[in-house]
Amino acid sequence: MKYSVVRGTKDILPEETGKWQYVEKVSREIFRIYGFSEMRTPLFEKTELFVRAIGTDTDIVTKEMYNFKDKKGRELTLRPEGTAGIIRAAVENNLISKDQNTKLYYMGPMYRYERPQKGRQREFYQVGAELIGEDKSLYDYEIIALVWGILGKLGLKNLKLYINSVGCSVCRLKYLECLRNYFKNNVGSMCTDCGNRLDTNIMRILDCKNDKDRMIIEKAPKIRDFLCDNCKMSYNQLKVLLASVEIKYEEDSYMVRGLDYYTKNVFEVKYSGLGAQNTLAAGGRYNNLVSEMGGPGASGTGFSIGMERLLMVCEKENVTANWEINGVDVFFALIGNKAIVKGRLLLSNSRSAGISCECDYSPEKSLKSQMKRADKLGCKYVVIIGDDELSGGKAILRNMKDSSQEEVEFDSLVKELKNKL
Repeated sequence: MKYSVVRGTKDILPEETGKWQYVEKVSREIFRIYGFSEMRTPLFEKTELFVRAIGTDTDIVTKEMYNFKDKKGRELTLRPEGTAGIIRAAVENNLISKDQNTKLYYMGPMYRYERPQKGRQREFYQVGAELIGEDKSLYDYEIIALVWGILGKLGLKNLKLYINSVGCSVCRLKYLECLRNYFKNNVGSMCTDCGNRLDTNIMRILDCKNDKDRMIIEKAPKIRDFLCDNCKMSYNQLKVLLASVEIKYEEDSYMVRGLDYYTKNVFEVKYSGLGAQNTLAAGGRYNNLVSEMGGPGASGTGFSIGMERLLMVCEKENVTANWEINGVDVFFALIGNKAIVKGRLLLSNSRSAGISCECDYSPEKSLKSQMKRADKLGCKYVVIIGDDELSGGKAILRNMKDSSQEEVEFDSLVKELKNKL
């Protein structure tokens, strides 16, 4: 019986993993530069954690979470996003202090029961970070600069940053009342989801992607017209900080994000060549989440990047052609049983010296066949050892780029390879 992957999941094949590793490597380096430390949380948590953090009436909680019971009947959920688990772990392990900020990042799979689409499966991978500390626009700027640093290091250029403020519990009250009065007169001609959100989570209507509904949404009241002085000041400060380092942005009055924990400043980074699902990175501030998890009165801000969609854009922009993805550096082409004995010793010594090496495991393979394999592996050099080389105590070292070759004594081979690589 043949088996296939579960719908909404995907195998990441060996020829693809190098690109994944490169993105992870770049991300880790930028995180290090910005002073962030890695946190690894479980793939599943108590269901209540996500319900409380994300919001009871969000699409993620009502439609998309993978919920299950363990053998003792406890309600558990595969993590649909990274922030809730990171904050839970930071609070539980006393990593948050009022006196200093806490910088954490994560990488790994998330799970949502959505319609599979290009660049987003039911099992999808994210890179993200959380900066926990004070309620300051400088923190929001730092997170955006961090995202910009990762995407810039990868070589992406055709990106647009969109920002907005979703206000706080104070200024939202009047806005929600005004929004409800507007939509109750229009929701009859909108999609079913918008109709349901009118009474459950009205701000989520603003996130509807239906083209017909967007025409109605774009005439709705704007939350920035209702911001309290504190939220307005925070938003204006963010704009000043972005302008000071020449990070260009556009304001999107109807950006609300899909998670209820967001307050004040939010942002998205989009790539225009992906159609409707064009968001590469997104995030924003959450002022109440830490205290709701039982932690100290600290604020937080963070972001996440979807790995699959990011790699799609990298391919589309053809930046992957410039990536130096680690592979096999040296191939040992060994001809005959005696050559295999000596060659395996030299190969072992080379590996001990940190050189990536490979050889063929079939002694009867011809030199031509072995050279083809070395070329397929993308090796930079081939070490050729046969009867003549054994008798002379020297290997032939061939440069696969220009086909030049030279003789190298066995005792000097590892040193010579190290110098060339």
